[in-house]
Amino acid sequence: MRALKWMGSLALVAALTGGCAISRRTVVAPAKAVAPFLAATKADLVAKFDRQADAVTSINAGVTMQLTAGAAYTGVIEQYDKVSGFILAQKPSSIRVIGQAPVVGTNIFDMVSDGETFHIFIPSKNQFLVGSARLEHPSAKPQENIRPQHLIDAIFWQPISKDVPVLFEETNQQTAHFYVLTVAQPHSGAEIGNATAASPDWEIARKIWFDRTNLNVAEIQTYDPDGKMNSDIHYSAWNIGDPIPYPREISVHRITEDYQLQIEITKVAMNEPVEASRFVLAQPPGSTMVRVGEESEPKSLEIKPAGPGLLVPKFPEPKS
Repeated sequence: MRALKWMGSLALVAALTGGCAISRRTVVAPAKAVAPFLAATKADLVAKFDRQADAVTSINAGVTMQLTAGAAYTGVIEQYDKVSGFILAQKPSSIRVIGQAPVVGTNIFDMVSDGETFHIFIPSKNQFLVGSARLEHPSAKPQENIRPQHLIDAIFWQPISKDVPVLFEETNQQTAHFYVLTVAQPHSGAEIGNATAASPDWEIARKIWFDRTNLNVAEIQTYDPDGKMNSDIHYSAWNIGDPIPYPREISVHRITEDYQLQIEITKVAMNEPVEASRFVLAQPPGSTMVRVGEESEPKSLEIKPAGPGLLVPKFPEPKS
């Protein structure tokens, strides 16, 4: 019986290989060696993150930006044309963003915020919009939900407080390997001094993902008090050769507000002194003021290329 089984197996192999002939041979390049994964402890990563957070105090950047409004689950996705522009930001919460039409370079919008209120001039509509920097009630139109504070949160990181619990884990995905820091915060209404690591008064504040091939921050997720993720920000194309390493590509996905903003930094100057006047945007004469959130019929914030004669002076381009 053993002999019969052996002979049967041999016959099956012969049938599958077609006797003795090889019909085709393909030569493939050997797989590239996978870069070794770097090891780090929780303390190492917390210290690295805090150094990066403290290292950046201001940014003057030339950028390209592309907005995608909506999501697949809503059934409507609108992708807007890519625009060039500038982002000027200074800690803790001052920011100015200018978007320009391709080729002609005319301003599409000029936006300023101090962290409390924002002002936007849209030349094509000759409108000057004023509103709260914090979104209170999301609009059904995702493009109306963009707030300067969302950019501030992506550009400037807050160091990890030594008074809150931080969990540490290693996670592997199909094509990438990460370390993850889960940073807690006291439950809404509770103070850090009144909560303990063993208390139920803690909730997730953010998750910080480190790529194990280089230990750079790859992703930061932030959470609402009810445990729902409200933003998912990806960082890539780190320029390690700069005096202060910084990602050249930032993808901001605001889940609650239902939009995504892709930012590519083409040139950047870090930590230069910024005059307060560069964060002041006065209402242009003859423009119509719109107080966002107060009008009975919310007006769309959709922006279109500006016509001649409606330009807003841009601030100087970054030096490098």
